[in-house]
Amino acid sequence: MAEAHTKHHDYHLVPPSPWPFIGSMSAFVMAVGLVMWMKAMPLAGLKLGPVLFFAGFIGVLYTMFGWWSDVVKEGQQGDHTRVVSLHLRYGMIMFIASEVMFFVAWFWAYFDVSLFPGEAHQFQRTELTGGHWPPKGIETFNPLHLPLLGTMVLLLSGTTVTAAHHYIVTGERQAAKMYLWFTVALGALFTSLQAYEYSHAHFSFSGHIYGATFFMATGFHGAHVIIGTIFLLICALRLYKDTHLTPEKHFGFEAAAWYWHFVDVVWLFLFACIYVWGYGWAGAAAGAATGAGGH
Repeated sequence: MAEAHTKHHDYHLVPPSPWPFIGSMSAFVMAVGLVMWMKAMPLAGLKLGPVLFFAGFIGVLYTMFGWWSDVVKEGQQGDHTRVVSLHLRYGMIMFIASEVMFFVAWFWAYFDVSLFPGEAHQFQRTELTGGHWPPKGIETFNPLHLPLLGTMVLLLSGTTVTAAHHYIVTGERQAAKMYLWFTVALGALFTSLQAYEYSHAHFSFSGHIYGATFFMATGFHGAHVIIGTIFLLICALRLYKDTHLTPEKHFGFEAAAWYWHFVDVVWLFLFACIYVWGYGWAGAAAGAATGAGGH
């Protein structure tokens, strides 16, 4: 009978788990609550949108904690064989590829409207943009101020997370902890800089197409920075357990580092396209207007 249960393969057959069901139901409740909140839709005469949203959000966080804790336990128990680890890497690569396409959508939206602000085939586009980009009355951010500082912070964080990886591989855990905490601090600093920038924006999300494309692209990136910071924070805490993230097995950290580098690269494109290129267009338009007035 014992022979029948002996494992003769390198794969890990996951036992029944409640997390897919709990996670999907929590995500559904959160989405419904968000829609009801944004639309101010009452339920039985009560505005329950915020309640449903935060209830679902707590459920999603609970699912993330429980599910990923189980994955960590599987790795500690030896279930992550070389084959399983390889497939975990494939899964992370596919996830990052899907995230790339997610941001492609926001870049597409931005360039579609900025390159063709007076496109006649687009409903009300000329009315929304005035036929030029940025729309009249929009004061864009100077890319050499806070955006440049945020860029330097993220680039520096990319070097510190790489240093942490090096020291994990070489077994120097104290140095790995130090550089990983540096990375977490830099991620939190970037988020603070972005929040400060948003609070001083001379335009809002609603009312015009520039604010919508700007805040959707940079805002979702900011959300990814927060997620990546939490990811790295968990890795930093795991380094205090001697059996976790060893030189031989540390894919949890590698996945976090891959994700962080992806966040860095996306920001470089955002900085170059939305801040630098977008600001150049605004400056050119202002210069042309000044020249016309002088003549």
